[in-house]
Amino acid sequence: MRPLMLQGHERSITQIKYNREGDLLFSSSKDQKPNVWYSLNGERLGTYDGHQGAVWCLDVDWESRKLITGAGDMTTKLWDVEYGTVIASIATKSSVRTSNFSFSGNQAAYSTDKAMGQNCELFIIDVRNADSTLSEQEPTLRIPMVESKITSMQWGPLDETIITGHDNGNIAIWDVRKGQKVVDSGVDHAAGINDMQLSKDGTMFVTASKDNTAKLFDAESLMCLKTYKTERPVNSAAISPIFDHVVLGGGQDAMEVTTTSTKAGKFDSRFFHLIYEEEFARLKGHFGPINSLAFHPDGKSYASGGEDGFVRVQSFDSTYFENIFE
Repeated sequence: MRPLMLQGHERSITQIKYNREGDLLFSSSKDQKPNVWYSLNGERLGTYDGHQGAVWCLDVDWESRKLITGAGDMTTKLWDVEYGTVIASIATKSSVRTSNFSFSGNQAAYSTDKAMGQNCELFIIDVRNADSTLSEQEPTLRIPMVESKITSMQWGPLDETIITGHDNGNIAIWDVRKGQKVVDSGVDHAAGINDMQLSKDGTMFVTASKDNTAKLFDAESLMCLKTYKTERPVNSAAISPIFDHVVLGGGQDAMEVTTTSTKAGKFDSRFFHLIYEEEFARLKGHFGPINSLAFHPDGKSYASGGEDGFVRVQSFDSTYFENIFE
């Protein structure tokens, strides 16, 4: 099956996300314009114009009504998915690195970078009846991160907690009501955590780290369950919703890309078995490191966004579904 090549960005992809049904695929890149695509045929529905800097993160809510983006222009923007208009624009003191809706879609969280004399901070806002006055309202919760900067974030189960991954390899769980850290993983990872993605049922999540590994953690206790080792930094990892499979994407740092050829296999998507920790497949494609991966909610295809500015949507062949581990 040939992949769909989604060509709409001028610069490298930073994050891709499916909506809950999986009919839409959202992509953000460093070229200031998040895009939305039909995931079935790769047709571009439109762009969300308004940011003045690289868009680092995006998330779409449960009903595909709102989109939240965070960018290097020191704003978080809330968009109307259907019309592409800005509902609210929230100014921050430094660039926004992560942003996520809670599962219910009532709240959203975003974190800012440690830069320009500002500490890294985690903000939680109420987006139930969001309008342009949201930028003047105080966030419902504000947690300063003193030790290290947040590089990835997920909401925990029941919207009661937030799981954060930091640039020193630490993972923490924060209680949203109290604003306190409840669980700390210590240092399972030796380097920064680039990406975290929950499993379909929300009981575990997979992390992708610069220390050349991806790890599977329990979402409540932060116990490290499995480790998937590679030879190069992992930029993104995702768990299949139907099989015990994990897909890893990475490559070396973007600045070192010119020193390797595509044939070296550094830019492949690599499939590991969730339980046995064995690699069983590789898929070529990108001309640069993979920055973001996402499984389709039905598990029959997956998408990858790379440093080359392409989003590739790859449907699995029938052999993938028949491949049963002995």
